[in-house]
Amino acid sequence: MPGSIATPEIELIIEKKPGGGGGNPPPTGRNGGGDDGKRPRHENSSPKRYYTGMALGIVSILMFFMALASAFLLRREHGGWVPVQIPTLMWFNTALLLASSATLEMARHRLSQGRNSAYRNLWLVTTVLGIGFLVGQFVAWRQLVAEGIYLASNPASSFFYIFTGAHALHLLGGVTALIFVAKRNFDQAQVTRSVAAEVTSYYWHFMDALWLFLLVLLFLGK
Repeated sequence: MPGSIATPEIELIIEKKPGGGGGNPPPTGRNGGGDDGKRPRHENSSPKRYYTGMALGIVSILMFFMALASAFLLRREHGGWVPVQIPTLMWFNTALLLASSATLEMARHRLSQGRNSAYRNLWLVTTVLGIGFLVGQFVAWRQLVAEGIYLASNPASSFFYIFTGAHALHLLGGVTALIFVAKRNFDQAQVTRSVAAEVTSYYWHFMDALWLFLLVLLFLGK
């Protein structure tokens, strides 16, 4: 039309390169996805962080019980201290706990030899012994209650229940770890079964040694 300005049509031609679209290619390698769209399997991380984490946990627990032991020794020098007779059952419980440490090391040795069936059986025995210790502690507390010895009866009984109860609570965490290692599928884990078993054994043996220390402390505090 007269007076109008004709705008030429501009055609954009985008030429595709052979083998794919423009832009950067999708990332590949350890951070990229596979053809199936699934996330890649992570590489096994260094076991040092697990050992370090366990060491920090053990140190923190040790500091907690050392603080309780210091308070125990200081309070024992004051009046109103009525010693608590350690129930005979607790000595039997101690034998169960020591036996569990032996079976745990036997289980780890079988695992290193590739004898998985023997490892599983001994690991199960360790777990049962640990549960038996906890049940025995509960029965011993019931015996004390039947004798009229309660948490608030006197300072000695208070420390007795606090020591044994706190230890049982931490040992329950160890039993949970034993069950976790037994049930865990380590094929897709970031740590091997042998490393997990070794780290768990450190905690378990520490709880055994801690119980012996508390038992001696309670026995000498009579």
